[in-house]
This record gives sequence, C-alpha cells and structure tokens, in this order.
Amino acid sequence: MVRAYVVDRKATNVANKTINLELGVLRGVMKRAKLWHHFSDEIKPLPVHTQIGRAMTLDEKLRLAKTAEMKPEWQNARLAMVLALNTTMRACEIKALRWYDVDFLGGTVTIRRSKTEAGQRVIPLNDDALKAMRELYSRASTIGVPHPDHFVFPACENDRFDPTSPQKSWRSAWRSLRKAAGIAALRFHDLRHHAITELAESQASDATIMAIAGHVSRQMLEHYSHVRLDLKRKALDRLSISRTDSQGKSAGYDTNNDTGRPLARATTI
Repeated sequence: MVRAYVVDRKATNVANKTINLELGVLRGVMKRAKLWHHFSDEIKPLPVHTQIGRAMTLDEKLRLAKTAEMKPEWQNARLAMVLALNTTMRACEIKALRWYDVDFLGGTVTIRRSKTEAGQRVIPLNDDALKAMRELYSRASTIGVPHPDHFVFPACENDRFDPTSPQKSWRSAWRSLRKAAGIAALRFHDLRHHAITELAESQASDATIMAIAGHVSRQMLEHYSHVRLDLKRKALDRLSISRTDSQGKSAGYDTNNDTGRPLARATTI
C-alpha cells in the first residue's frame, strides 16, 4: 500500500518536500498502529533540493524584458514575468488571480490563494505591475465584458479564451523566451527570488519582505540578510583609509558629491 502510494505521488507534478511531509503523516499513523516496522526499511525520504534560486544580472533582466516584446505569442509569459518581478508573486498565485482581486483605484492586488496562509496578502502595484494589469484588462475586454469572477489569465485552447478557467501553464512560451534572450537556465520561480533579492538590496527589512512576499523560509531570510550585509560591507569599504590615493583623496565614496541617493535600490521593468 505504501509503495503504491509513493509511486503514484512521484508520477504527479508534486515537489519531493511535499511528498516527504505527507509520508511523515502516514508514518506517524502507522507507527501508532504498530505497522510501520513492516515498511521502514523500504520507504526512505525523497531527496530534497535546497537551492533557493538565483537572481539575474541587470543585463539579463533588461535583455529578457526587451526580448519578451518581440513575439505576440509570448504575451502571457511576458505579462506574468512583469508581475512576478514587481510583486514577488508565485506562478500559482498569478494563475489564481481573478478580477475581483485587482483594485485599480487603490493600486493593489489581493492574493487569496497561495501555498500557505502566510501567502495570503495585499500587494501594492508599482507602475510596471499596474501597466501590465491594464494591458491584461484591455485584452479581457476584447473577448467580452470582464466579470469580477473571471480569471486575469484565462485558459486558452485553439485561440479560444475561457475566462471562467485559469491558464494552466506558460511553460513552453517561457522556455522559448528565455532561450531567445540567451539565458541558459532561469526558472520562472527564479523571478520571485530576483524580486526579493532586489528588495533586500534596497535595504528592506525582513518584516517588509515577508509582508510583500508572504511566506519566506528562514533559509531564504538568512540569504537575503547576507545580501544586505554584503552591500553594507561594500559601502564601508569605500571609507577605508587603504583606498586613499597618493594625492590624499579617497578613491571611493566622495562626501562632497553626495547626491543623497541610496547605495542600492531595486530596479523594475
């Protein structure tokens, strides 16, 4: 029974970590029934990848944005990309959006369905995210009057939209777009990581990051804390006396030309 359960679960598109958690519940029940020892030698936890993700370079980000404008068939992938980069939303959160979640007047989007309760949140829309939402609404208006219950990213089959069902995937378009941009390996989920990295680089606190991004693991928060620490170290390195040139002038930060701008800030597309 347990073996069949594991095989069936591995055949689905479910993360190994989720399978391990569910097996943990099953193991607890069977241990209580004194049956687990019959299977303990055969059932082992599946390997879990601990990679957090990667952030893009500025050149990669600009190149991806420019390439995304080239083909109409990349529209869904492009607009989803813009939302992910400017809101930290996951792909599953973007696909679940309905028009009643979008407040154009207040400039916010409400995440009602997420991986965890901590993922349910209200996110302000910056200029780029709001522009993408308006483009999506304009497209929705061309196929009928958008209803609040309709999905922001409607299902489409044979060029026919069904706004009552969500878009299942933009995986093929994303891969083609990424390849055309010359970026070898970049998961769509990495866009969320990139957005959170830029928040950390802007010196946003852990509380602010979690308020915007929802659930963020302790491992991820520690990673972003290192990002902030690295920026602070680079800023202080500019003050080091060892960087003073032969003329007695600092080779780094010049207080006489301080513009008042932050050391680093997030960029958007």
